[in-house]
Amino acid sequence: MRDYLKFYIGGQWVDPATPKSIDVIDPATERPAGRISMGSAADVDRAVQAARKAFASYSRTSVDERVALLERVVAEYKKRYADVAAAITEEMGAPVALARDAQAAMGLAHLKTALEVLKGYAFQEQRGSTLVVKEPIGVCGFITPWNWPVNQIACKVAPALAVGCTMVLKPSEIAPFSGYIWTEILDAAGVPAGVYNLVNGDGPTVGAALSAHPEVDMVSFTGSTRAGVEVARNAAPTVKRVHQELGGKSPNVILPDADFKQAIKAGVRGVMNNSGQSCNAPTRMLVPNARMDEALAIAKQVAEATTVGAPDSGAQLGPVISATQWDKIQTLIHKGIAEGATVVAGGPGKPAGLEVGYYVKPTVLGGVHNRMTVAREEIFGPVLTILGYDTVDEAVQIGNDTPYGLAAYVSGTDPEATRDVASRLRAGQVNINSAAIDLTAPFGGFKQSGNGREWGDHAFGEFLEVKAMLGFAPKAAA
Repeated sequence: MRDYLKFYIGGQWVDPATPKSIDVIDPATERPAGRISMGSAADVDRAVQAARKAFASYSRTSVDERVALLERVVAEYKKRYADVAAAITEEMGAPVALARDAQAAMGLAHLKTALEVLKGYAFQEQRGSTLVVKEPIGVCGFITPWNWPVNQIACKVAPALAVGCTMVLKPSEIAPFSGYIWTEILDAAGVPAGVYNLVNGDGPTVGAALSAHPEVDMVSFTGSTRAGVEVARNAAPTVKRVHQELGGKSPNVILPDADFKQAIKAGVRGVMNNSGQSCNAPTRMLVPNARMDEALAIAKQVAEATTVGAPDSGAQLGPVISATQWDKIQTLIHKGIAEGATVVAGGPGKPAGLEVGYYVKPTVLGGVHNRMTVAREEIFGPVLTILGYDTVDEAVQIGNDTPYGLAAYVSGTDPEATRDVASRLRAGQVNINSAAIDLTAPFGGFKQSGNGREWGDHAFGEFLEVKAMLGFAPKAAA
């Protein structure tokens, strides 16, 4: 049992203003794995004041000083890498290999990327006699989710530290263990007191207090669109900057000339990975009606070959995060069937032999059209919907017929055709032919998938204000 009952404020581990704790449930066993304290508005205010005090000096540090700091953070992260991965497995049920090779790896990758970007980033530019300067925005409030816990912490904290901001983090109360270890890493690396602060708690209490606080200059939120709207509402009276990375219902257009076996296999695996709990998962597969039977057969084979089991069993999929999430997924599968979808693989209920734990069958639904609930709503589980199209123009129209726009995917053998479709899809990131991850590519959404961008040099801009200093360089005498 992990007892993580303190908060990290002003460089110290401190008790909450009012003692109140909750159990953190291991989704693989449905039993408590530890406890955390639940913060209040008073704890948030204390943390924000510490960050505000630290900003005066930290915002004036040199690039070299911040490079040295990030190098120390990277070194400490490497020492605690196994601890981070183990915490992720315990808090969210991620398979051991996924936690080690993807979840924990992304935290280190974002730190290294921010470090390299910082070394060459241009914080000022002279235009005639005017100097244009990019300065840290101030105190940042970070509200992060449970599905990729360290990834989402790192892609906010790393660039904010790099540019000279101070911050208060509220990780998900459902998966808080890795955030606690992340905080121990930053403390061991010697992050100056008050620069980074941690307050655990729920969204309606700690999240709301953080996004509404008048001394917070910007808030960055990753989570559902519904919750993102509330963050924006809370932030509006103080006119702070709001960055949001929200939901998705990403189309995956399989063009008629695509290698169907390869493209559909990649598409199914893209949905099933992390038990379907990724906002950018390619959950709407669009295939030509003329080849629908072939597509369904391949998808069925891949889904049924996907193993589900305990995180330490070697299975590809672990449980989903909670009983609430399991119930939501089951409700949506039933809704899809009721609206006319066909179960190609998987379906309702738990996989055989996995009665304990929040396990979901890898599910493929065919016969789906874009008006069905399962094609409109983010399921956030290992559930793929397959839709048909007759023309490429229709595929693009269906792909864009969604309130979301976080990601999109396209597969085909004609480079010009795939690029043309990619250019027409309204999404912040479009993946062509299962391209490898690019840590410097901007990540963020169109429409109700949010605003702003994370990852690489684009992330830096979210945490900077632009100042013009006129007359900085006197004009030369005539």
